[in-house]
Amino acid sequence: MIGSDPIVRHGGRVLVDQLLRHGVDNIFTVPGEAFLPVLDALYDEPRIRTVSCRHEAGATIMAEAHARLRGEPGVALVARGPGATHASVGVHNAVESSAPLLLFVGQVPTSQRGRGAFQEVDIEGLFAPLAKWAVEVERPEHLSEVTARAVRVAKDGRAGPVVVSLPEDVLAERVSVPDAPVATSPSRPAPSPGELAELRSLLEGSNRPLVMVGGGAWDEDAARALTSWAERNNLPVAVSFRRQDFLDNRSPCYVGHSGVGVVAGLADRILQADLIIAIGTRLGDTATRGYTLLKPPNPSQSLVHIHVDPDELGRVYQPTLSICAGIPETVAALAAASPLSSQPWRDWAVGARADYEATLSPPPAPGAVDFGQVVTYLDSRLPPDAILTSGAGNYTLWPQRYYRFKQYGTQLGPQSGAMGYAVPAAVAAKLRHPDVPVVAISGDGDFLMTGQELATAVQYDAPIIVLVVNNGMLATIRMHQEFTFPGRPSGTDLNNPDFAAYARAFGAFGATIERTEDFPPAFEQALDARVPAVLDILVDPEAILPHATLSELRRQAQTD
Repeated sequence: MIGSDPIVRHGGRVLVDQLLRHGVDNIFTVPGEAFLPVLDALYDEPRIRTVSCRHEAGATIMAEAHARLRGEPGVALVARGPGATHASVGVHNAVESSAPLLLFVGQVPTSQRGRGAFQEVDIEGLFAPLAKWAVEVERPEHLSEVTARAVRVAKDGRAGPVVVSLPEDVLAERVSVPDAPVATSPSRPAPSPGELAELRSLLEGSNRPLVMVGGGAWDEDAARALTSWAERNNLPVAVSFRRQDFLDNRSPCYVGHSGVGVVAGLADRILQADLIIAIGTRLGDTATRGYTLLKPPNPSQSLVHIHVDPDELGRVYQPTLSICAGIPETVAALAAASPLSSQPWRDWAVGARADYEATLSPPPAPGAVDFGQVVTYLDSRLPPDAILTSGAGNYTLWPQRYYRFKQYGTQLGPQSGAMGYAVPAAVAAKLRHPDVPVVAISGDGDFLMTGQELATAVQYDAPIIVLVVNNGMLATIRMHQEFTFPGRPSGTDLNNPDFAAYARAFGAFGATIERTEDFPPAFEQALDARVPAVLDILVDPEAILPHATLSELRRQAQTD
């Protein structure tokens, strides 16, 4: 410790001690020989749970999900070469979700660097374009200070991933080195009184305002402040891609999500708005339907853009008012202000809410299993604190549209669009919140990307429930094929295993759902099983979208 004679420790122990000092409570790893000293130190450290995963992508996804749920850095530890490249999927998702991820990568000894040693990869060069910071520790004496800086960089500003390369000899060498000071929580700028006054003035002059929220720098207090400000001012609020838990969907101010699959009514509202107040969201292509709902660089709507990263302000759009400020600080200041006495947009807001409510009843779907009815059952059955995770694919449109998220911190989905996210994210969520129901919703192609992490769920007693939406194809790509080359599917058919039997082979509960009415009793059995569960839901391939069948898409494309 600083101020006393430091003890002699090997580099692995130095690293673990620094992680402890920064509050790390879980490490997700696929063990490798390059970081044996770290594993040795973890053997003696009961304050950190070491979760051994089955694939490095699964480990980094778990660490990223853990970071999002905890609001503090999540930690993954993987081997060099293929371990690092596998882990890049999770790093990319941490970039897109603005999650503070720390990825530590075992590396060849420093004496072998640059010689093309077995599994040698330039970690700094590999991750520099992707991570906020990528660095190699060259001396064991530097481990303490590099770790402290890595934590600070991951959390500061727009949060994101940091990758640290750890050569074998750096971890093995014994040194006498003090611990670095604990990295303090980064200070975020608050909006100035002048900026708040200008925002209020723009709102007072508006008849059709719309608030759009997103980004990664939120917490429970910020979500409550958003609710207070919006409801006291009767402001319609749309959330961005897979951020639906930022505002209770039952609130009269919630009007839907502007991400992939935005409904026509909300898209029209965004186009018709005379003022957009964008808080936290980067206003990327998913939030703006390919930059068509707000046209760059100067949208027709007045635009207030609030973001903690100054580089995001003016990057695509030139705002009427840009505010570089932390999101919790901003919404707290907005909530503390008195409500506007004149609110001429009341009817506009009521209409936007009515548009959203009209989308909550799924139309009948072809086939024996109506997945829309499955989702509405989940909506009525699960408690408000239940956590839903998803991967990537058309099947996600059903929970995004028909499930109402009711509490902050209950939605985990890949902002990067990576398949295979749902299962490892669900494992991390269940380990973090063991008393909360956690449901992972995967497509059949999506599930087998990381389905082996079911073994991790069994090993660490994380009874997640996985719903596999099984239509025997990669439906998103098939949809695009039918739009572009109707009637000519190529490479998108899947020959799937028996997913229920697959689950039972792991020691999990498994059941196959062949009719809509089979789902509720099977789901209750899965809840009661107290072990991880997989429900294989056999969906008709015709049910490719909530609002259109596969045949309808093909006919439309052939007509056009």
